[in-house]
Amino acid sequence: MKQSICLDSLAGFEKIVTHNDFDGIVSAALCARALGVGKVLFAGPLTILRSQITITEKDVVCDLPYPLQCGLWFDHHEGNLQELQYRKIDFGSIPGRFDLKLSCSRVVFEYFSGRMEFPSYLAQAVDEADVIDGFTYSSIEQWRMETPGKIVDLTLKARFSSPEDQASHMRNLVRELRDRPLEEISRLDFVQRRLKQYQEEEGRMLKVIRDSSYFIEQDEKREVVVIDLTSYQRRPHLIKNLALLTYPEALGVLEVYNLVERGIKSNHVGFSMSLSIVGNRQNKKKNIGEIMRDLNIGDGHPGAAAGQVRCRSKQEMLKKKKEMLGQIFKLWSSQ
Repeated sequence: MKQSICLDSLAGFEKIVTHNDFDGIVSAALCARALGVGKVLFAGPLTILRSQITITEKDVVCDLPYPLQCGLWFDHHEGNLQELQYRKIDFGSIPGRFDLKLSCSRVVFEYFSGRMEFPSYLAQAVDEADVIDGFTYSSIEQWRMETPGKIVDLTLKARFSSPEDQASHMRNLVRELRDRPLEEISRLDFVQRRLKQYQEEEGRMLKVIRDSSYFIEQDEKREVVVIDLTSYQRRPHLIKNLALLTYPEALGVLEVYNLVERGIKSNHVGFSMSLSIVGNRQNKKKNIGEIMRDLNIGDGHPGAAAGQVRCRSKQEMLKKKKEMLGQIFKLWSSQ
C-alpha cells in the first residue's frame, strides 16, 4: 500500500528529456517503465543550458544539467552539482535524485527501486550502463567485446542521416529497453542494421585517427593522445577512444575540433577528453572534469569531459589551440 501511494504521487508527467547517449536511453527506459510516460526528447547539455527545449514541472530530466524547472531531475555529473551550488540551489530540495554514481541509470534505478520492483533485465541494462558510461573496462579486449549493451551503444555511434533519424532510433531503443532484455534487443533487425553500418564506418574512423593524432612536445612520456581535427573542413565523424587501438598504453585521449554553427565551420574550437582504459585503471587521481572547470571552458566526469574556446579568427584559433593544449596537459601533469 505504501509503495502504491508513493507511485501515485509521481503520476501525471508528460515527457522525459534525456541525454542522447546509452546512459540517457537506459535512464529514460527506467523512467518510462516507472512513470508510464511515452514521450521522450533527447538533448545534449548545451541544449538545456541554453534553454532550447521547453521544460515544465510535468517533465522528467535525466543525465543533463538542471533546467530552470522540472518535475523530477536525475543526474550524476559533479560539474552540474557545482553549478547548483554556485547558483545557491540546494540539490536536496529538487525532486528526484543526484548521486556521484558511474551512470545516471544507476541513480534512477536506485530511486525507483525503493518504490517498485523492476524486471531483472532492467537491472542488467543498468549494469551495462555503469561500464559503458563509466568506461570501466579492464582491458582493450573487454572493451571490444560485443556484449548486448555494447552492441546497442555502437548503434548510437554510427552516423545518422538527420537529427530526426537519430531521435527515431533512440525512441525505438527506449521503448524496447522498457519492455525486453538487452540480449533480445541486440538481435533485432533495426539494431543489427545500425551495427553493420557502424562496423563499416570504423575502418574510416581509424584512418582519420592515425592521420590526425600526435603527442604535444611537453608530453615526453606520451600519456595523452591528441586527435587534431581542425584541418578538416567538416569535422569527421569518429569515436575518439578508437585511438586506443593504435596507442593502447596511452592514459588519455583528447580530441580537438572546430565547432560548427548553422552548418558552417567556425573558428571556435572544442575539446573532448577522456581517460583511457589504462588511465581509468591506474590513475584514480586524474579528474578531467576538474581540468575543464579549472580552465573555465567546460565540464564533465573525472573520466571524461569537454570544453569550448571562442576565437575571432583562424589565427587566434591556432594560437589558443596550442595554448589550451599546453594548459590542459599542465593541469593533467599536476594532478
